[in-house]
Amino acid sequence: MKSLLAFSAMAIEAAAWAGYNIWTNEYTLSQKQLQSVIETRFPQQLRYAEVFNVNLKNPRLTLNPAQNRVLTQVSVDVFSPLLLAAPLNGAITLSSGLKYDKATRAILLDNPAVDSIDFSAVPAQYKQQLSQIGMIVAEQVLKDYPVYTFTSDELRLSGKTFEPGAITVQADGIAVKINES
Repeated sequence: MKSLLAFSAMAIEAAAWAGYNIWTNEYTLSQKQLQSVIETRFPQQLRYAEVFNVNLKNPRLTLNPAQNRVLTQVSVDVFSPLLLAAPLNGAITLSSGLKYDKATRAILLDNPAVDSIDFSAVPAQYKQQLSQIGMIVAEQVLKDYPVYTFTSDELRLSGKTFEPGAITVQADGIAVKINES
């Protein structure tokens, strides 16, 4: 009982915004908390093929529990002074898995993929380039991006070390199972 109380106190102190549930042995991060982390990654400006300037802004995070993935929709403006008279405006939806990186003690976005690209009235000759831009966005902006980093105190109690295990996307956040290592 004493170690359970000590672990509970440690979890309350150390988990500034990750909630630890002693009954399920999980840390949980809400969708709102994840959204605030993703927002720090934007706005972004990228250059593609030395011809296109790509501006990314206004990320909106949603969760897909059925596929255990995090979805990020981003507003995109694409401009090329050589090829376009006006910017192309649209949105890209990317999905990412989640993984734990032991070296940094961080939960990272993993294996990002382009789920959809939505540019209304875009000329057909630019659809292939927009798909390639979407892949670059996924790789450069979201791949291995940390959504939460555990402190060493969150993963240690009474001389025992704990490691994050399974990461599950839920309807309202993510749950990270904690196992004794």
